Amino acid sequence: MFSAGIVVRLLPGQVPQDFAKAAPAMAETWQVHAVRVTPWRPGYVRVAASAADPLAAPRIPAQRGSGRLLNVAVGVLETGAPWVVDLRQIPHWLIVGATRSGKSTLINALVAGLAPQPVALVGIDCKGGMELSLYEPRLSALATNRTQAVRLLAALVDLTTDRMAVCRTARVRNVWGLPDDERPVPVVVIVDELAELFLIANRGEKDEAHAAGTALIRLAQLGSALGVFLVVAGQRVGSDLGPGVTALRAQLGGRVCHRVADPGTAEMALGDLNPDALKAAQAIRPDQAGTAVLASGDGWERARSHLVSETDAELTASEYAHLTPDLPQLRDAAGAFATGKYAAAATVVIERLDRDDNA
Repeated sequence: MFSAGIVVRLLPGQVPQDFAKAAPAMAETWQVHAVRVTPWRPGYVRVAASAADPLAAPRIPAQRGSGRLLNVAVGVLETGAPWVVDLRQIPHWLIVGATRSGKSTLINALVAGLAPQPVALVGIDCKGGMELSLYEPRLSALATNRTQAVRLLAALVDLTTDRMAVCRTARVRNVWGLPDDERPVPVVVIVDELAELFLIANRGEKDEAHAAGTALIRLAQLGSALGVFLVVAGQRVGSDLGPGVTALRAQLGGRVCHRVADPGTAEMALGDLNPDALKAAQAIRPDQAGTAVLASGDGWERARSHLVSETDAELTASEYAHLTPDLPQLRDAAGAFATGKYAAAATVVIERLDRDDNA
């Protein structure tokens, strides 16, 4: 826990970075675990010292959420405060991390917190469903290959279009302005291993990858107002996967970076938000599984997710399976034939967006 904190007024010529660079020396001099320096307001910084490391063994709280919809406590911050993912506040997230870095554990914690809530969970796992099939009893739809994913994403775009029409008819700007009994169920879309959607080996795969990327970008642009939220995860996420990845990254306001195997992935996750956050993420050691740097437009923090095992996640999904909303248009899309209407819908989405881009 941070046991002491002071606000320091900067002298003429001083900048917050001067204090940040001196933080390790202050921690050594004061014989504390760590010193964190953050801008407080123009001309001031806050210097906070922690006597112990709150990330050493974060405990799972009895209540994983605050009782608010789409709000989940998934771990603990370096300040000792709960690490809360609030999808109403930051609707779309990018989570990156190498094997055994804690990425899957974080997703487990997020699903375990969302499962008791009145929301629909949708999975896209193009590695044959090896990861997200754990939650299948609580999923309203699951795509396990790219062809299914393209159809499911197209169906989700159609779903947002339908909700847009409902809002327009009701003369409200988003689904949250609708009466409770008329508001459609929120949908949280979890994409595991983003690279599998974008890697291509031939022309046919290129078209599918383009379709998937286009639909994801459209969902990120429209989703938050229409009750659709994205959690996109991957071991490696880089610009080499294509321009669609960079365009999608710009729409994902929340970022979580665990230990990664290549600097490009950390740069993709954090480089456009905060250089200090990028440095902190690159300093995560292999023995710090679960530790991550999370960042948004409001700043950055070091954090660690609660340890939620695969067994715990599977049990939680089964326990709350009765709460799974039945969304036939999504369920059928994930299981439809490649020549079905949702494949055609995906083509229409691509053509429409291409026309918009060229306009």
